[in-house]
Amino acid sequence: MAGGQPTTAVAGDATKIPLQAIHDISQISGAGFAGLFKKDCTDLARRVSLLAHLLEEIRDSNTLLGSLSNAHHNSCLVDLFIALKAAKRLLIAANDFDPKISPDAARKKVVFQFQCVTWKLVKSLGSLPYDHFDISEEVQEQVELVITQLKRAKERYGGPVTSNLLSRALSQQLDKEIDPLQSGSRGVGSLHLENVGNIDHEVNKPKLVQEPKNLRNSSKFSEVTSLKVPASVREDDSLSKNLVESKKPNSPIIPEEYLCPISLELLRDPVIVATGQTYERSFIQRWIDGCNTRCPKTQQILEDLTLTPNIALRRIISDWCTRNNIEQPTALANGKIKRSDGSFRDVSGDIGAIEVIVRKLSSRYAEYRRAAVAEIRSLSKRSTDNRVLIAEAGAIPVLVNLLTSEDSQIQENAVTSILNLSIFDNNKGLIMLAGAVPSIVQVLRAGSMEAKENAAATIFSLSLGDENKIIIGASGAIPALVELLQSGSTRGKKDAATALFNLCIYQGNKGRAVRAGIIPALLTMLTDSSSCMVDEALTILSVLASHQEAKAAIAKASTIPVLIDLLRTGLPRNKENAAAILLSLCKRDPENLSCLSRLGALIPLSELVNTGTERAKRKATSLLEHLSKSQQA
Repeated sequence: MAGGQPTTAVAGDATKIPLQAIHDISQISGAGFAGLFKKDCTDLARRVSLLAHLLEEIRDSNTLLGSLSNAHHNSCLVDLFIALKAAKRLLIAANDFDPKISPDAARKKVVFQFQCVTWKLVKSLGSLPYDHFDISEEVQEQVELVITQLKRAKERYGGPVTSNLLSRALSQQLDKEIDPLQSGSRGVGSLHLENVGNIDHEVNKPKLVQEPKNLRNSSKFSEVTSLKVPASVREDDSLSKNLVESKKPNSPIIPEEYLCPISLELLRDPVIVATGQTYERSFIQRWIDGCNTRCPKTQQILEDLTLTPNIALRRIISDWCTRNNIEQPTALANGKIKRSDGSFRDVSGDIGAIEVIVRKLSSRYAEYRRAAVAEIRSLSKRSTDNRVLIAEAGAIPVLVNLLTSEDSQIQENAVTSILNLSIFDNNKGLIMLAGAVPSIVQVLRAGSMEAKENAAATIFSLSLGDENKIIIGASGAIPALVELLQSGSTRGKKDAATALFNLCIYQGNKGRAVRAGIIPALLTMLTDSSSCMVDEALTILSVLASHQEAKAAIAKASTIPVLIDLLRTGLPRNKENAAAILLSLCKRDPENLSCLSRLGALIPLSELVNTGTERAKRKATSLLEHLSKSQQA
């Protein structure tokens, strides 16, 4: 520029290329993934697609990047773009990967690339200055959800990698990348130290870390509050310690028969396939889901796709872990359950009895199945120890099968047993892996009223896992929950409301809820004095209101007059939520703002500024400021 003025980039221009990368990834995902890395590709593509809303808000903000710190303003989006470009390249390569013709080292190389891309996404998302770009609370929650999912995936792929190795790996094509594996190593756990020394050092750029929003406790309809980004999310060169250093020199060698032939990791949930080979459940299920019909190890055709828990091997591995002072793969070890205080309880006498009951769940006689599932329901309600033992005995897949029973009593007890088992967090993953969601949704649609209530409660329990929100939302659960919200018993409506609130924290489920008719149902709850569910309706609306499709539906349903009335007459908590919803509806929307002014919201908002809760005061003050600017304009 003339006069020596520095050039100033507009955020909207800088987001064009990253948004195009996300669009390309969405197109690749739309065609579907297959093969050994189907789940990895699907998960990565879904998480990347969620970032489109973040980049769109940055684009729409028209922020001048030159106004950020000099060291940061040219690179705040570059790191994210590098990760997105690498993700796109990886998805194409991993989807084309053929384990039948590719060597094992090539598979490990692809796994290492997933590790690198995941790490880079976590770090780049942690470096973005959210407040500077005026990112909405809703999108910040969504980014926090993506970060949480990526961190979980990062742990699954392995420990930290050096910043230098990460930079080199992301910048090269898969067929030209550095080899992350030492000769003869079994997994992705070791790095070529000579390569690390030869890589140019990555330029250390100062990172501007802001505070994305997070939900304090989603199960209690709590307010969205600001949490600091965890240190693990920030750019930190202290991660230069590589995986070789993390391995203890005296660690025992794991017997080969204790390793999954696919993942080469210690078996935690071993299952037997039709050929007699044993695999880790999640990895062989992923293989089968990829339309592979042959045993990965023997290449024999799998005549039956049933996965049978290998309980005997699991006990042998547990004993081996105890003898070698290795962290137990399960809560049950050597006939003992480890408690939260570090003590152990001997449950060896209970194991046999529970296994007998679990075997009866598969009896050919209906009366045996009926008695067994009733006993499982009772046992799973009593204690955490029982929930551990029942799951260890392989009951969850059998209970999932019983959800489709034509015997209403069996179905009701089965869904309630799964609800009880899901209280123990480790069991949530087993329930999801067993493919329980479609059957739970079917119970929600066509079961008895008690079965529907417990199915809704089960969906809420499972949806506490972030990734599960996405799976459940895509299963058809939301329309069934909305129907229960409209026509269920009082308890059923409350269970449905709780589940819907939790599912709608995920951005993609908000549109599904709107299309399922949730807005008219919530409006009825707000205006029906006998419903006793005004709090629940308002908290769900407060989550939906910042979503564009939901915002339009709320305004179209004439909800604004009802909300203004609640500002005048509602309880303090209701006034607070009503003000928050109105702010979401009226922010950047002159038509809704004009409606607010015409309907006389000025007086109750002014009163709320003086008498409301702290959050209500903030929302009311912001609304009054918008009204004032609107009148001046």
